[in-house]
Amino acid sequence: MDLEGYMERARSGPCFVCAFLAGDPGYPHHTIHEDDDHVAFLDRWPTLPGKVLVVPRAHVEHVVRDLDAAAYARLMLFVREVALAVEHVFDAERTYVYSLGSQEGNSHLHWHIAALPPGVPYEEQQFHVLMTENGVLDVAPDEMADIAARLRRAIASP
Repeated sequence: MDLEGYMERARSGPCFVCAFLAGDPGYPHHTIHEDDDHVAFLDRWPTLPGKVLVVPRAHVEHVVRDLDAAAYARLMLFVREVALAVEHVFDAERTYVYSLGSQEGNSHLHWHIAALPPGVPYEEQQFHVLMTENGVLDVAPDEMADIAARLRRAIASP
């Protein structure tokens, strides 16, 4: 992963979520689950196996104030449904669910779901394992497709 290129693209390029949802070939991702209002897809540069992003279809930027209580609850139930599948497929010791982004880049609201595998030393857990600066996994395209299919199956048959 070219971290400098990624940061430049995040800050000066189009909204990566809106570009992906519009079918822009420069922003491909493996969709694993969707409904009328939300989409879950594999992180293109995962730091943990099967790391997933969940987004609202609408371009929403603020995690709390841009959603009314009902929309927030629906989004969080969708996040939970996907997180349960990630835990099932990846036998997580702990599941990290967090929202990041900035008005300076990656402003579209998105939740990260990352399954911490058993046995990761404490000093390599939490923020350390989530930061791309500490490395991303090199996942072959066919393996990404397989992970997406396994997660789809887990969601379809909870």
